Amino acid sequence: MTAPLLSVEDLSVAFRQGGQETLAVDRVSFSIAKGETLALVGESGSGKSVSALSILKLLNYPAAHHPSGKILFGGQDLIAADEDAMRKVRGNDITMVFQEPMTSLNPLHTIERQIGEILELHKGLRGEKARARTLELLELVGIRDAASRLDAYPHQLSGGQRQRVMIAMALANEPELLVADEPTTALDVTVQAQILKLLKELQGRLGMAMLFITHDLGIVRRIADRVCVMLKGKIVEQGPVGEIFSNPQHDYTKRLLAAEPKGRPAPVPADAATLLEAGPVKVWFPIKSGLMRRVTGHVKAVDGISVKVREGETLGVVGESGSGKTTLGLAILRLISSEGPIVFLGDRIDGLSSKQVRPKRKDLQVVFQDPYGSLSPRMSVAEIVAEGLAIQQPNLTYQQRREIVAQALVDVGLDPAAMDRYPHEFSGGQRQRIAIARAMALDPKFVVLDEPTSALDMSVQAQIVELLRGLQSKRKLGYLFISHDLKVVRALSHRVVVMQNGKVVEEGPAEAIFAQPREAYTQALLAAALNLDTANGSAVRD
Repeated sequence: MTAPLLSVEDLSVAFRQGGQETLAVDRVSFSIAKGETLALVGESGSGKSVSALSILKLLNYPAAHHPSGKILFGGQDLIAADEDAMRKVRGNDITMVFQEPMTSLNPLHTIERQIGEILELHKGLRGEKARARTLELLELVGIRDAASRLDAYPHQLSGGQRQRVMIAMALANEPELLVADEPTTALDVTVQAQILKLLKELQGRLGMAMLFITHDLGIVRRIADRVCVMLKGKIVEQGPVGEIFSNPQHDYTKRLLAAEPKGRPAPVPADAATLLEAGPVKVWFPIKSGLMRRVTGHVKAVDGISVKVREGETLGVVGESGSGKTTLGLAILRLISSEGPIVFLGDRIDGLSSKQVRPKRKDLQVVFQDPYGSLSPRMSVAEIVAEGLAIQQPNLTYQQRREIVAQALVDVGLDPAAMDRYPHEFSGGQRQRIAIARAMALDPKFVVLDEPTSALDMSVQAQIVELLRGLQSKRKLGYLFISHDLKVVRALSHRVVVMQNGKVVEEGPAEAIFAQPREAYTQALLAAALNLDTANGSAVRD
C-alpha cells in the first residue's frame, strides 16, 4: 500500500488565554491519499476548522500550541517545520479555500492583481505571462467572459463568482492538496451545486486530494470518498461515506443524519385577519455615469411585487442571490425607499416619514442572517434585548425591562441568568436565539426573517425552525421568511413566492409549489436542492 499524501497522527490543539488552557482538538488522527476526498463533519465548535488550520500552521501561535501529534506531508512533519519551510508549502503544495470569499479577498485590489500576486510569489510570473495564466485560471473555474473580469473588484462579483475566484487562486500553483473550509455554506442552492460540480471536475483533472470541511451531510455524500465525524474535538467515527451513511455506529452520527427541519407549520385559520398587504412595490436603484453623473439606467431590484400576510401565516420568499428578496423585506419594513402602497394593520405606511413610522416599529421587527454581525460585541445580552424597549417604552423602570428581557429569553429557550453575559460567550445558535429574543421583546405582530438559519448547523436549524413555529402559534405572528434553503422554507412556510431578477416568477401555497412547480426557474431551484438532499437520504419534495 502506498503511503498517504497527508497523515495526521494523534493531533491535539490547545489555546492559552488568561492563564487558562482550552483543548480544542484532542488526539485526532486521519489520512488522505492522493486524489481522495476526505470530509470532516460536525457541528460548530467540534474542532473541524482548527484541525484544518493546523495543517498549514495558520492558527494564532503562540497562543495556540500542540500538546501532541504529527502532521506528515511528503515525509515532512509540518508541526516541526519552521516558517521558511511552511512558506514553500502554503499556496504551493497545499492551498485553502475559506467559507466567506468577501472577507478572504482584498476589497481594494482587482481580481487580476490578487491572482497575479500568487503567481509572482510562487512562480515568478509577471506582466503578460501572469495575465495569460490568470485568464486561463478564471476560465478553468468557469468565469464567463474572463477578460472583462480582470479589472473587477470583489464587490462587483456575485457570491458564486467570488468563490470561483478563490478557487482559481487556490489552484494557481496546481497543489497536491486543497483544503476547502465550508466553501458553499453562504451560497444559493443552485450555486452550491455548481461549485461542488466544479471542485469534483477540477480534482479529476488535476489529480489533487481534497480535505472538505462542512456541517452539511448532503454535500458530504455527494463529494467525499471517506468521512470523519467530529464531536468536541474528537473523531468519534470515520470510514467510507457509504458505510457511515447506511450504517452509522455512533449516537452522534445518527443524530447528525437525522437532524434536519421537519414537520409543517400550523394551519392558518380561515378568518385570520390581514396583517400586511403591499404592492405593487418598486425599488429601483439609479445607474449614474459620465462626468455629470447623469442617470443612464436603473437596477430594478424589486420590480412591481405584491405580497399579503395574515395573522399566524408565513410567506416564504425564495430565489438566488441578487433576486431582490432582502430588498423586498427592507422596503416593506420602510428601511429603504420604495414606490407603491404598503398597508400595515389597515394603515398606509409607505408615505410616512422616519419619525412617523417609529411608533410602528414595535410591531414590525426583523431578524438578520448573521448572528455574529447583528449583535453588538460591546453590549450585554440584557442591553441588546432591551434596546428596543428603551425607545418604544421609555417609561419602563430598569427592573421592568429586566423582567421583560428575562421572559423573552425564556421564550426562545435561553437561561435568563445569562443575560449579563456578552455575545462572544454564546454559540451561533444561541446568538440567533438572542437576536430572535430582541425582536420578540417588543411583542411584534409581523417579523421579517432574513436568512435566519443559513449560518447555522443543521441540528441548530431544526431547533430554530421549531422555535419560530412555536412563537408563531403562541402569538399569531406573521412572518416574511427569506431564504435560499428550501428544506427550511418547506418546514416553515404556508405560501411561497419565487423571485428572479426583481420579479415574481411563481407564487402559491407551499404544498403546490413544492409538489408541482409550474415555472422552469422554480423547477431548476427544486432540482438543485433535490440533488443535494437525496444525497442525504431526504428530499425537499416529500
